[in-house]
Amino acid sequence: MSFISTTNLTKTYGKGDTAVTALRGINVRLAEGEFVAVMGPSGCGKSTLLHLIGGLDRPTSGDVTLAGQSIAALDDDAVTAVRRRQIGFIFQFYNLLPVLNATENAALPLILDGMKPAEARAKATEWLKRMGLAERLNHRPNQLSGGQQQRVAIARALVTEPALILADEPTGNLDSAAGNEIAALLKQITSEWGRTVLMVTHDPRIAAYADRIIFLKDGTIVDDTRIAAGDAANGASSAPVPVKAGVR
Repeated sequence: MSFISTTNLTKTYGKGDTAVTALRGINVRLAEGEFVAVMGPSGCGKSTLLHLIGGLDRPTSGDVTLAGQSIAALDDDAVTAVRRRQIGFIFQFYNLLPVLNATENAALPLILDGMKPAEARAKATEWLKRMGLAERLNHRPNQLSGGQQQRVAIARALVTEPALILADEPTGNLDSAAGNEIAALLKQITSEWGRTVLMVTHDPRIAAYADRIIFLKDGTIVDDTRIAAGDAANGASSAPVPVKAGVR
């Protein structure tokens, strides 16, 4: 059974003549511990797909299941609980609170979920050290580089031990070197820590770190490609191997 699946997932904004359909009957299957990138032109539905899978928005029709549980069928409180405990989010612009240091930012999801602050900070410190930030624990965002800020954001996403990480253009605000480091770190999240990662990106070089690339156009899947082993290390120089869309 797939760890993440969508069934005929459709999202329409507005009504009547002004209605815009962002997704049209999307069927996607992700395995546990898989790293999948989503690519496509602007407005093709990439971020909408991430938001629906993450419970940040509701589908017009269709369903999303996470580990066999239907997210679309849950009420708002239950969806919030799923997001807080089972899903970690990484955004292009980091979304760190400027008045908090790295440890406090990374600990915030645990504190909001009721953990004692001292315990939450201790767990956040563990993840920040795994991100290579042992010397930056007490630094605020404006004292960190873009790559370091994104590492804090990744630690924040992982601190609740979620099964699924959703990353929306996580390297879009970084230079090439920092972007490669973040992409390699996302790969490590799957290979070493066993999480499932779904990443939206416009950059083929970053997408090459994934196990698969799903291509969207006009709200539909036009291709689902498995990356050949070694492509990321070679800068995506090898041709990927196509597989049937929606099948893993």
